[in-house]
Amino acid sequence: MNSLISKTLIPPISLSSSTRLTLTPNSLRHFKLHLPRLMSSDSSHRLFQLKLDPLTGNSEWVVIEDNDDLPDCPKEPLLATTSYLDMLNDSCRNKAFRSAIERTVTKPCHVLDIGAGTGLLSMMAARAMGLNGTVTACESYLPMAKLMRKVLHRNRMGKAISLFNKRSDELEVGVDIPSRADVLVSEILDSELLGEGLIPTLQHAYDKLLVENPLTVPFRAVTYGQLVESTYLWKLHDLSGIEAKVSDGIHLVPTGSDSIIQVKSRQYPMHCDAIREEIKLLSEPFEIFEFDFWKRPESNGETKVQVKVIDDGNIHAIVSWWVLQLDREGTVFYSTAPRWINSPANIGYRDWCDHWKQCVWFFRGKGMSVSRGEEVLLEASHTETSVSYNLNVQVPKNDTRQHDHNIRDFQLLLSPERIAIYGDSKWRSSVLAAVRNALQGRVNPLCVVVDDSIFLTLLAANLSKTSHVLSLFPGLREKGAQYLETVVKANCFSMDRVEVPEKRKPCLTLHDTRGKKVDMLIGEPYYYANEGMLPWQNLRFWKDRTLLDPVLSEDALIMPCKGILKACAMSLPDLWSSRCCLGDVEGFDHSIVNTTLGACGELPAPKEGPFLPFSVWQCGEIKVKFTEGGICHGFVLWVDWIMDTDNSIVISTGPEHRYWKQGVKLLSKPVAVGINGCNSNSEYGSTIVEVLFEPSSSELILKHAFL
Repeated sequence: MNSLISKTLIPPISLSSSTRLTLTPNSLRHFKLHLPRLMSSDSSHRLFQLKLDPLTGNSEWVVIEDNDDLPDCPKEPLLATTSYLDMLNDSCRNKAFRSAIERTVTKPCHVLDIGAGTGLLSMMAARAMGLNGTVTACESYLPMAKLMRKVLHRNRMGKAISLFNKRSDELEVGVDIPSRADVLVSEILDSELLGEGLIPTLQHAYDKLLVENPLTVPFRAVTYGQLVESTYLWKLHDLSGIEAKVSDGIHLVPTGSDSIIQVKSRQYPMHCDAIREEIKLLSEPFEIFEFDFWKRPESNGETKVQVKVIDDGNIHAIVSWWVLQLDREGTVFYSTAPRWINSPANIGYRDWCDHWKQCVWFFRGKGMSVSRGEEVLLEASHTETSVSYNLNVQVPKNDTRQHDHNIRDFQLLLSPERIAIYGDSKWRSSVLAAVRNALQGRVNPLCVVVDDSIFLTLLAANLSKTSHVLSLFPGLREKGAQYLETVVKANCFSMDRVEVPEKRKPCLTLHDTRGKKVDMLIGEPYYYANEGMLPWQNLRFWKDRTLLDPVLSEDALIMPCKGILKACAMSLPDLWSSRCCLGDVEGFDHSIVNTTLGACGELPAPKEGPFLPFSVWQCGEIKVKFTEGGICHGFVLWVDWIMDTDNSIVISTGPEHRYWKQGVKLLSKPVAVGINGCNSNSEYGSTIVEVLFEPSSSELILKHAFL
C-alpha cells in the first residue's frame, strides 16, 4: 500500500540573490495564463479558447485552428495543468480497463469510444480485435484530438481507428459512422461520477449510436457514502456558527441571516485520507445509487436510506465515493474509496492519484446531533450531472433562519476555503490589527478596498466612524453591494459612508472620488473565483495599485505593503509519480504526450513541467528538519503578505495553512538530500534557488542548483 507522504527538506526561504524577493509595483511583469474553457463553434475543426489575464481580470477569446501546432511550451499550457497526465499514470485504472476490454471485445465488431482522450481505450479495443473490427473514437476538445492523432500515428493505429473531433451527440449514423456500434467504451467520469455529463451522453448513445443490448465498458457503477463528524469540514461551510465564537465586533453573517453567505450546494472533491485523523465515522458505509451502463439511464433519481449511527456526535458531512464494475461477469473493479474502507480483495487499493478523489457534501449549519444506535433517514437525489443529499430533520418553527424570506436575493456563494478564512480567528485578528493601526490618526479618511474583500470593507467602515469606504469589488460587483446593504445595521455603519461603483472601470479618477485623494488603499488580496490560480497571480493587487497611483495622496497607506515570495524543497513522491513522464502505457507508447501534458521527468531540453496550483496539505505533508535526509521531488512556492510597515503582521499562504493553494514545481528527476551536508557522492547537502519574472515571456521562472 503506497500512502502519500511529503517532507520539507529545507526550511522555507525567501527567494533572490539576497535571499529575499520583495514584490513591489516596479517588479511587475505582465503575464497571462490560458485556461481550457471551451466555446462551441460552427466548425468541428475550430476551437475558441478563453485566455484570462489574472493581473487584470480581463479575458478574451482566441481561435485555435485544426492546422495549428499544439504549443509544447509551458507558457501556453492548454493541457499541461489538466488531469490527463495524472489519469494516464493511474496504473490501476489502466489495467482495469485493459482487462475489461479484453474480456468484452472478443471478436471483430464495431466499438465506439466516447471522450477518447489520447486514444488509450480505442487502441485497447482495436488490439483486442486483432485490428479486424471497426473502432470509432470521438474527442470534442480540439487540442486533445490533435494530440490523439499523434499518439495513434506513433503506435501505428491511425488506420485502425476513425477519430472525430466532435461531441458524441454530433455524430450521425450513415454520415459519420457506417452503422450503430456493438460495444461502448468510455471513461467520462469525474470524482462525483456524473459531473462530466455521463447520463445525457449515455442517453444519446443508446438512442442514436448503439445497437439494441450493446456491450459496455464499464458495466456498472455504485456510489457509496458514510456519515462523518469533522470540525475541519464544519469550518468549511458554517460561517454563522464559527463567527458566533469570535468576538471582534464584525458580523459577516448577522443573527437571523444565517444563509446570506453560503457554499454552493454541491459535492466537493477532496482527498479525505489527508484528514482521516480529523474525522469521526458516525456510520458504516452504505450504498446510495446504482448506475447501469448496460442500459439507457434515467435523467433523475431519488432514494431514501435508513442509516444506523455507530457513535455519538454531530453529522457535519457525508463522504462519498464510487466503485466501478468494468466487466459483465463482475471480475474487474475499480474503487475511489478512502483507505479506511476495507475493500474486498478483488477491488483492492489504488495508488494515490489526483484525478478522482472522494467527495464531501456539507450538511447545513452545526450539523445533526445523533447518538449511537439511533437511525437517521438520508434522502439522496440525482440529476443528469450531480448528486445531492438531505437529512430528514425538522427545522424548529422559531429558527431565525426563516425570518428573512428574501435572503436568497442577497446570498453570496463563496468557496469552502474562503468561508474558512473568514471564520479563522487568527486571520481575523491579524487583519483587524493591521486596519486599526492604519486608521490611527486619520480624520475623514477615504479608503479604497481594491479587491473583493467584504471583511476589509466592514472593518474600514466599522473601525472609523468618519471614514468613507469605496469598495471596487471587481468580481462580486452588484452582489457585493447588495450584501453590504443587508449587513450595515449589524455592523454599526450606514451606506452613506460606503460606496460600490455601479460599473467596472479600468481605473478610478478624481471625478469618481469627488476630488478627494485616496488615503488608504487596501486588499487582502483576494479576488473572487480566483482561488484555483497560482499564489503570485494575486499580484493583480500591485497592478491595481499602480493604476490608481494618480489618485493616491502623498502619504497614502498601502496594505499589504509588500509580498514575499517564499519556497521550500519538499518530498512529494506520490504527486511526482502522478505527474511523471509516460512511456509504455499498457503496451502503447505515450512518450509523445509528455511535453504537451506538462510531465516531469526526462524531458528534452529546454522543456520542463509547469507550475501547478495545489493544496499541498492534501499530499499528506509532514514537515521535518533540514537535518533529516530524504528525496526532494520539487519546490513549493507561496506568498507571505506583509500587512504593515513594521513587518509585524504577516498573512502567510504557505503549506501549513490549508485554506490556500501553493504553487508546486516538480523536478525533472528526484534528488537525494543528505543529512547535515553530503554524506556520499550521491547526496546533495544544499540548494541554490533563484526566481525571476521574465519580461519577454511574462512567466515566473525558477532556477535551481543542488550543491
